[in-house]
Amino acid sequence: MLSYQHIYHAGNLADVHKHALLAVMLDYMTRKEKPLSYLETHSGRGLYALDAAEAVKTGEAAAGIGRVEKLGWFPPAHPYARALAAVRTAHGGRAYPGSPLIAANLLRPIDSIQLCELHPREFEALRAAMAPFGGVLHHKDGLEMVHALTPPTPRRGLLLIDPSWEVKSDYETIPKVLGQVARKWNVGVIALWYPVLAPTVAVAPAQAAMVRALMAAHPEALLSEVRFPPAREGHGMIGSGMFVLNPPWGLGDEANRLAKLFRSL
Repeated sequence: MLSYQHIYHAGNLADVHKHALLAVMLDYMTRKEKPLSYLETHSGRGLYALDAAEAVKTGEAAAGIGRVEKLGWFPPAHPYARALAAVRTAHGGRAYPGSPLIAANLLRPIDSIQLCELHPREFEALRAAMAPFGGVLHHKDGLEMVHALTPPTPRRGLLLIDPSWEVKSDYETIPKVLGQVARKWNVGVIALWYPVLAPTVAVAPAQAAMVRALMAAHPEALLSEVRFPPAREGHGMIGSGMFVLNPPWGLGDEANRLAKLFRSL
């Protein structure tokens, strides 16, 4: 949706969950000498300023990455912490990387990266953020592009599907897209992020039904869900979910570690 801008939510607890798992996956996959492909369907602008008026207005970053870093969730050697440090060194202490910059800072010169973003202003910001790293950027709808981009070359790689979920039909459409991509790219690591919604949210039944359908269709996948307090009174998101096909070794351990940490909030 062209109305969605992630700057209001950058660095929130859902980002912490999603980005920590993404960083761990990429860290493991880049240990092998073979090159890999990294793909995203909904990239956003790639780089966020947590002192921007939009981020300060919601306070989600302060309750998210700001809080967990004070609690020591991620030691310096953790790949998420390494990506954060690299972005802050380049852009200042209040900078926060979206998934494109987390990936760009963990990938190697032998790896390839392709990013999709439909929102015009977000795409221009993404182009600027990715300029030092290169990669192929597509100013197109990621769900429409994903069939053309997969299977990629090299075939070894990771796809992140990270929509805004503002369209109710996405809860039916996206699992179908994921299944289609998995059939044609059976060696790919395919990661889907989704919000865990309060029961009072109108689309909560659709979200829960989607997760049940995904697990039924792909029982071998890794499902990581965490819960956290709503960002503000009446806010509908009460948790974060990651559904990963062909999860890299060790991802389950990190998912379990994060689940324990989130339960401590």
